[in-house]
Amino acid sequence: MSMEGLYQTYQPLLFSLAYRMLGSVMDSEDIVQEAFITFNQLPNLEHIENKKAYLCKIVTNRCLDLIQSSAKKREIYVGPWLPEPLLEAQNSPNDPSQAFVLQESISTAYLLLLQQLNAIERAVFLLREVFQYSYDEIAEILGKSNANCRQIFHRAKKSMVYDPKKQPSITMAESKVKEFVQSLLTGNVNQLLDLVSEDVAMYSDGGGKVKAAQMPIFGASKVIQLLQNLLKMYAGKFTLTFGTVNGLPGLILTTDDSLQYVYSFAFNGNRIQTIYSVANPEKLRHLQQKTPYKH
Repeated sequence: MSMEGLYQTYQPLLFSLAYRMLGSVMDSEDIVQEAFITFNQLPNLEHIENKKAYLCKIVTNRCLDLIQSSAKKREIYVGPWLPEPLLEAQNSPNDPSQAFVLQESISTAYLLLLQQLNAIERAVFLLREVFQYSYDEIAEILGKSNANCRQIFHRAKKSMVYDPKKQPSITMAESKVKEFVQSLLTGNVNQLLDLVSEDVAMYSDGGGKVKAAQMPIFGASKVIQLLQNLLKMYAGKFTLTFGTVNGLPGLILTTDDSLQYVYSFAFNGNRIQTIYSVANPEKLRHLQQKTPYKH
């Protein structure tokens, strides 16, 4: 297979792996590009039998290196850290990466659970749980023993407390998000209280670059008040776009001065349990403009 053929075949998988490891669209794209350049420069390339596994090994190790080198930066990050949002519009309908990336859960909540694992646990868990690699293959990729990889996986699995049964259908989630926005715009507090859990939480990632709450907000009344204040602050100066954010119904708010907030949601049953807002402009540079819903 030609290098172009390898890229077309494996780029979606490699990006999906890197994005889950890092929570960064831009870093993942860079690492995947570098992986193919490195791979193409290998001597005796034609003798590599399992090219997919070799590419995964390059990408995984680059991700592990980046996680290690950026650990201190994460420690001094201002306010809550959230993954860079991945929008459906970033992949054209004919792009196979769209189907692959959205095939497994890439919700913000799931990505944050992955971030709680250490880098090796995250790699083993993803390669086994999401990408269905054998323990022998994972051991080869990470340079560890089969038994060690099994042990790491079972430890990581216990930490990944994620119940898909508590999540509504995509159609129901979309309906609830639209109801939530409409209730906010019309000031219908009673309806808002019906749509969110009593202990709803909101996390805002401004990265110290723009105005955003530097601590999570807990409780229905406080979260609703914060969002109402935001709408008042930008009254007449914003547009709203409904779209798919990390595989689930989400929302983009854009102001006249180009400040953006990208919202994603986690549910418990049919009620909104967590609201995630990414406003750090460094995490939004990759976004493509979509046709706005004006208000």
